[in-house]
Amino acid sequence: MLALVALVDFWASPDIIFRPMLVLGPAFASLWCGIRRTALVGLTALTLSVLLSYHHHTLGRRQNTLTLLTMAGVAAASVGASADRKKRERILADVRSVAEVAQRVLLRPVPRRVGSMHIAVGYTSATAEASIGGDLYEVTLTPSGVRVIVGDVQGKGLDAVETAADVLGAFREAAYDEPDLTGVATRIEAALRRRLGAEPAGRPPAAGSGEKFVTAVLAEFGDGEVVTLLNYGHPSPFVLRGGGDGGFADPDDVSPPFGLSDLVAAAPRPYTIKFAPADQMLLYTDGVIEARDAEGRFYPLAERAHVLTADDPEQALGDLRADVLRHVGGRIADDAAMLLIRRR
Repeated sequence: MLALVALVDFWASPDIIFRPMLVLGPAFASLWCGIRRTALVGLTALTLSVLLSYHHHTLGRRQNTLTLLTMAGVAAASVGASADRKKRERILADVRSVAEVAQRVLLRPVPRRVGSMHIAVGYTSATAEASIGGDLYEVTLTPSGVRVIVGDVQGKGLDAVETAADVLGAFREAAYDEPDLTGVATRIEAALRRRLGAEPAGRPPAAGSGEKFVTAVLAEFGDGEVVTLLNYGHPSPFVLRGGGDGGFADPDDVSPPFGLSDLVAAAPRPYTIKFAPADQMLLYTDGVIEARDAEGRFYPLAERAHVLTADDPEQALGDLRADVLRHVGGRIADDAAMLLIRRR
């Protein structure tokens, strides 16, 4: 760009001045280049302006001197802008690194095989700068069988992540100790109640903090061909049979999420469904079924579940995730967690 402006100004009439356009060089360089390269571009633009002024015999004129001073000021400002941009990029890189560490701590890698189950997991964040949000999942092998939780914390930001950590911590501890899913759910509810009832020191109460809740599905896969489910206001799991038929495993009655259990007199009741070899179950958060296309239509999971046909569960889940992204035509609007379980 500098060369083009310099050539045009060199061959142009002295009455038509293109030299001030040389300031575009350091200005654009500050957007993409480092500090040294931006300074080099600014110095090059200033040098070319001096040489072109000499060529047109305008050195020493008041207007030309003001142009050179303006160019020097723009070059200096561009170097400062480049330094500030590099600083912000380093801060963003640190934030992403912290988010990755937090994800490994909060959402630990799920083993591909647990007991008689073959498991694949996928997490898609709606935030470009981070890879974690309020969605949660965990798979644990216990004396009672393989126990699973998939949930979604109401809200966004650090508070949602902290709440997800409390729920996962309670589940990981209770899954080993409690003889049934109802006891596990009771421990999770108690942990969430403690969190919502205690404000951290130095932090004012958040607006609407008393209304925070967590939707979740708990599942227990035993040795037989039956899976026990407990649903707390969460989207129902989708079960795809080995023969190709599929449907949602809806509970018998609607239950409120964790944190809102006082809205009803009775706690949710566990229910069972058949889960035979070659069957597969998809547990997910609402970011999947609420993904909208350009016309505002939700993602039709029941109609698109046939993409889960790959022999490798991870490949099958990857195909489903790609299909969701094709449906929305870009980035999803909400975090989406998916857990695919096959009985081997």
